Amino acid sequence: MQHIRIGTRNSALALWQANHIGHLLEKAGFSYELKAISTKGDLVLDRSLSKIGSKGVFTEELETMLREGEIDIAQHSAKDLPSHLPEDLALIAYTEREEAHDVVLSLDPSVCLDSDKKLTIGTSSTRRRAFLQHFYPQHEAVEMRGNLQTRLEKLKQGSCDAMLLAYAGVHRMEMSAYITQHLSISQFVPAVGQGSVAIQCAVSLNPSLKEQIRAACNHDDTEKCLLAERSLLYQLEGGCSVPVYGHAVLIENSIRLTGGVLSLNGQQKIEFTQIGTHPQILGEHLAGDLVNSGARKILQAIRAELNP
Repeated sequence: MQHIRIGTRNSALALWQANHIGHLLEKAGFSYELKAISTKGDLVLDRSLSKIGSKGVFTEELETMLREGEIDIAQHSAKDLPSHLPEDLALIAYTEREEAHDVVLSLDPSVCLDSDKKLTIGTSSTRRRAFLQHFYPQHEAVEMRGNLQTRLEKLKQGSCDAMLLAYAGVHRMEMSAYITQHLSISQFVPAVGQGSVAIQCAVSLNPSLKEQIRAACNHDDTEKCLLAERSLLYQLEGGCSVPVYGHAVLIENSIRLTGGVLSLNGQQKIEFTQIGTHPQILGEHLAGDLVNSGARKILQAIRAELNP
């Protein structure tokens, strides 16, 4: 029985995801162990993600472990992956995607973003903050960092009236009882990769082992969608601290990709939808539409504002 060392962040959600990967591997005849660490993004909680660096804040340490042979694979929330990845590392699998939409959590079951009453909304996402500004400017967004359990405690302590989070993590952590509103994907378009777990390894990993891990963990339909989304992200050089978003779904034999860019204040929004059959080309074409409509100018302004 081949033994696989899985690198992971040590938050409860990350450990759930790593064990999910482990169970998929066990079904294929492997044994596994977890190597859990805290990343820069986990340790630095007094600043927004954009202030501690947009590239690899949740992945860099795990990538170092891959290079040094301390682990065989690393698992990441696919939405946390930077647009550009090191050439000596490879993404070899994406797990089947959970529902990808965002949700509102509150202790008050009547809380809804449509409310005229001004609400204080906690989020660490520039995308969610920008969408909130665009669609619901009557509310105030406040920075809310930390794992889901920490954020829930902050909510209970009165730091905000409600929080915006991804449904996938809320569901996996069995916190669905606090959901007061499910947000439409067509309105709050998700972050690239949201809802799926990505598996990364060193390019030098044994090719046969690589294929066996991929066969055990990869979900083909999810992979097609995420390749299109990540192609869009790559072209626009987006990341988890920049409000570039994209979500793809399969329609029969085609992929429908919706993506866009929002200014931080939510006032400028460029969004397009395209349908195609080749994921990478589809992402490139959609990125071209966005660029031709002024996306680069918005992104330059965002980066200047985030990193003055």
